[in-house]
Amino acid sequence: MAFDRYAAVCRRLHYTVIMHPRLYVLMASTSWLIGFDNSLLQTVLIFLLPLCGRNKLEHFLCEVPPLLKLACVDTTMNESELFFVSVIILLVPVALIIFSYSRIVRAVLRIKSATGQRKVFGTCGSHLTVVSLFYGTAIYAYLQPSNNYSQDQGKFISLFYTIITPMINPLIYTLRNKDVKRALKKVLWKDYDSR
Repeated sequence: MAFDRYAAVCRRLHYTVIMHPRLYVLMASTSWLIGFDNSLLQTVLIFLLPLCGRNKLEHFLCEVPPLLKLACVDTTMNESELFFVSVIILLVPVALIIFSYSRIVRAVLRIKSATGQRKVFGTCGSHLTVVSLFYGTAIYAYLQPSNNYSQDQGKFISLFYTIITPMINPLIYTLRNKDVKRALKKVLWKDYDSR
């Protein structure tokens, strides 16, 4: 989406040539393939570990950091691999998004019309909000030393980036719509006036 916004703002005249349907398919396929490969790798590495104790996971999801706590052996190698993969999967996209939006900001600041600037910043602001919520919590969850990993804190963070962020994603994007804003104000003011 950041690349799409970059092409729409910075390369307006070439947008339809750059953002061809084949590029969409390539970007989505690459994302799905990397996600599948990472999931397969993490699953195989977890299944190779001997688990001991109660084997009860006090977590909402079956994620790698809490599973590593159940292992009977030294998990330093697994933690290092998880950290390395997390850096690639989390920080590379964030770096590309930041680069893309820095170029967009530079282009928008050159726009003379305040209405044009507001429109572009509104569109990009929604995306940046969702990206910040998702990547911020995921980075916090996966890129911290294992000795700092708290079970309760991990549960809250994983709940946030797996459930809350996707739930509020449509809300963030629909609040840009004038009709939705008007309807929301009507509902909120009606409830306020009835008190």
